[in-house]
Amino acid sequence: MNQRIYLPFADSRWRMKMGLKPLKLEDWIEIDERFTAYLARKQELLEHHYREVFASLPGSERSQKEVLNLLLDYLPKHFPSHYQRQGDRIESLLVQQSWNVADFETNPLDLAGRLVQEDLCLMQPSPDGYILVAASVCFPFHWRLPDKLGQPLARIHQPVPEYAQKLEEPVNNFFMRLKTDCPGYRLNWGIVDTPDLSLARPRNPSRSDAPFTVDSLGEKLWLRVERQTVRRLETSNCVLFTIRTYIYPLSILESYPAIARNLSAAIQQMPLAMQRYKDILPVREVLLDYLGKIYRFVP
Repeated sequence: MNQRIYLPFADSRWRMKMGLKPLKLEDWIEIDERFTAYLARKQELLEHHYREVFASLPGSERSQKEVLNLLLDYLPKHFPSHYQRQGDRIESLLVQQSWNVADFETNPLDLAGRLVQEDLCLMQPSPDGYILVAASVCFPFHWRLPDKLGQPLARIHQPVPEYAQKLEEPVNNFFMRLKTDCPGYRLNWGIVDTPDLSLARPRNPSRSDAPFTVDSLGEKLWLRVERQTVRRLETSNCVLFTIRTYIYPLSILESYPAIARNLSAAIQQMPLAMQRYKDILPVREVLLDYLGKIYRFVP
């Protein structure tokens, strides 16, 4: 399956909003030609940095198991050429690896994360709101899982500019109203200087744009897009948040001049704090020149 292309610049207006859309359950998980590369990178991180990429709180085992059971049913049904289930074993055919489900009794979400390209975050309702109780996150975007475990939504998103003022209440309301039969998805994006999927390192706000020129920018920067899905679990009442990361060379926009124009307009309306958060500010001027070169002759 070819890698899907998500360019979340549908119009030329910048707005701080959730941007959730309805999700068909048959489209919940996505698999493409980079499946083996993603799973190999996950395996490497789990072997060498396990505590950085998987974490859970005691008492979350039941909801973790619910997530794993959903995937064990869903994956062989929707991707029979990729997965085979035989009793207590699940096999990933493309990577020629199988697992015994019973081996992950204490942390079922660990196995769930090894099966798919998505990262998985499990949110549980509490008096302080929804808190992160278990997660398999191999491909974070400038954050560390150990820093977020046990934290409520507001604290998890504290680094996001204007989250408290504009998104905290809508997000909390959405989580409270979310029904099991009404999952949703949204797209998030940033611009980075590496195609590496795993970006646990902090941002570098002092990154200089000196090495970049209009002619070289398309091959030296990447557009990082996250397809995030949200669904409520029927038995535990927890909310599962998945993050599928896509990396495209910035030069992909040369095939979509209208999208390049929309991105340019959105950047120019974006608050400086958000430009900094999305790693845009250090390269803003050369980036706008590059985008302008793409869409200059578009009516």
